[in-house]
Amino acid sequence: MSFLTILALGVVVLVAAPYLAHRLRRQRADEVPFAPARLVPEAPPKARRRARLEDRSLFAIRAASVVALALLGASPLVRCSRLALSRGGASVAVAIVIDDSMSMRAKDDHAESRFARAKKGAEEILASLREGDAAAIVLAGAPARVGLAATTDIGAARATLESVGESDRATDLDGALAIARTLVGQLPQIDRRVIVLSDLADGNADAPALGAGSDTTVPVWVAMPELAKAEAASDCGILSADRAGGRARVRFACSLPQAAAGRDVQIKDGDKVLQTAPLPQTALGEVMLPLAGDESRELFAVLTGADAVASDDRALVVVESGPAAIAVVGDRVDDAVSTGGAPVVEQALAALHVDMAVRPLPQAPDRREDTAAFAAMLVDDPPGFTPEQRHALTAFVDRGGVLVLALGRRAAAAPLGATFEPFLAHAASFAPTPAQSVDPASGAPALGEGAASLADLGAKGRVTLAPDDAAAFEPVLKWSDGAPLVLRRPRGRGEVWLTTLPFSVDVSDMPLRPGFLSLLDAIVADAKERSAPLRGDVGVPWAFAGAAQVDANGPMGRLASVRDDGALRIVPTLIGPYRLTVDGVQELRVAAPVQREIDLRPRAVVSATTSSSLGGGVSVVDVSWAIALGLLALVAAETVVRAVTRPRGEIA
Repeated sequence: MSFLTILALGVVVLVAAPYLAHRLRRQRADEVPFAPARLVPEAPPKARRRARLEDRSLFAIRAASVVALALLGASPLVRCSRLALSRGGASVAVAIVIDDSMSMRAKDDHAESRFARAKKGAEEILASLREGDAAAIVLAGAPARVGLAATTDIGAARATLESVGESDRATDLDGALAIARTLVGQLPQIDRRVIVLSDLADGNADAPALGAGSDTTVPVWVAMPELAKAEAASDCGILSADRAGGRARVRFACSLPQAAAGRDVQIKDGDKVLQTAPLPQTALGEVMLPLAGDESRELFAVLTGADAVASDDRALVVVESGPAAIAVVGDRVDDAVSTGGAPVVEQALAALHVDMAVRPLPQAPDRREDTAAFAAMLVDDPPGFTPEQRHALTAFVDRGGVLVLALGRRAAAAPLGATFEPFLAHAASFAPTPAQSVDPASGAPALGEGAASLADLGAKGRVTLAPDDAAAFEPVLKWSDGAPLVLRRPRGRGEVWLTTLPFSVDVSDMPLRPGFLSLLDAIVADAKERSAPLRGDVGVPWAFAGAAQVDANGPMGRLASVRDDGALRIVPTLIGPYRLTVDGVQELRVAAPVQREIDLRPRAVVSATTSSSLGGGVSVVDVSWAIALGLLALVAAETVVRAVTRPRGEIA
């Protein structure tokens, strides 16, 4: 036991002193008349009765005075640990990187989460700034983004920091550091630095140490390295929960195989448990559970037990669906004769290694539900469309699909009742082309250098559009005589592409040129951007190109949509289901956790990033003046109480 501890315990004795003084206080016994007492000889009074505890208010004031004296003596020993900057000049410029990823929800052995502690540290850093200092705020949840550009208005920085909340995003420390250096690198302050408040669990534990090879003009300071102590933290999360063929498939990941010990996965309908299976002790795996009944019921997959992060222990069970595919509609018999194998479009898509399935179709779908699995449809030289096909294709484009029409000889000779409305209002004509090459400059923005390869195509003919139809489209690539070769036009949430040459090598050798691959690559990129996956990574925006209004309700209520590059976007920041209403049509989407974020191992840092020369000192808090004022007030109160409670006739 230290000497200071003994002195602290001695305060208890001092507080008890006023109590004992009041208890030991004696006063004259009360005289009560008693007639027989006159017959007893008088004797010196010796009997005294011990007084009860009186003047309670006076006793309380004296006890409080003793406590105040003890606190006044101990005030030099009172210290408060706060983050503070080490200054190398008159003013400093700092970029505070706050990690708002899912791993920061872990509480470890504290009552507060890692994020709450990091946010409190950022508040202390802002409180230590002076007039002339500049501050910027960068959020490290993927994708890394600017919370506040560099400013000398510290009040604005505090307001921005107050609005930052927890999320389930992945971590992008490298991107956040790059943004932070850019924000403060060109400021006039000589002393500039990047302050990192993170648990460093970005899923790249084996990556180079944070701060290695960094710019010495803008050093990195890991201000709270204690956040990265994850020895006791473990987490398991559900990556996806799908339902198909009378069973449910639950994919999961754990930070450590031991984290799955003793845990189960349950399929629940509300509070009712339908199926239960033990969780295998592995870092990455899946569990299959039998599941029968109505697929319209809303079921959830839930992990039993507790871990560091609770938000990823529950996932909506959705009807299993693979990624969106690309449909290729054409005559496979004629193409097989020309190419000796699969159609040239399918071979070109295989050469691009697109991560979307390619499915050949003999003809365009005539039912809307048959188009639901596709993100893009490439139709080679169609002989027009029937009313049913036009209705299905129009709905496909309006919901966000990309339709590509390669017009040729058959398109110009459409049978009666088969048209291209509403995409083309007039019939097209097919005739020999007066030009054999293209204008590379016209296709450079969309096709890049590939446009230069489309020279001397050897085309046997081309389609000519009516002037009104051509004016409704945007030209992407032109013939050398100015006529359009590739055109596109947005419609609804999707887009329609037209080519005035078919994808057949019998008509031209355009499909054999590098520019054709560039064209398909641009179409696939457009389809990916406009496709609507049922499940996506949390933090990745959902784009709704062409939509006029998007309403969204997520795990925390209503979400506001923002317009970016002419398209409405919704950013899911939390894991769970989102109910969307896009131009009156209801959709369901699910935001799923990113696998690497479940890995709670911290990334290594270089020793210079935790150097005391950058900051982190301990400040002394002087509260003696406040205690002294309180003690004077108690003395004054005691004087007043003694004057008020003094009995009448008592000599002062």
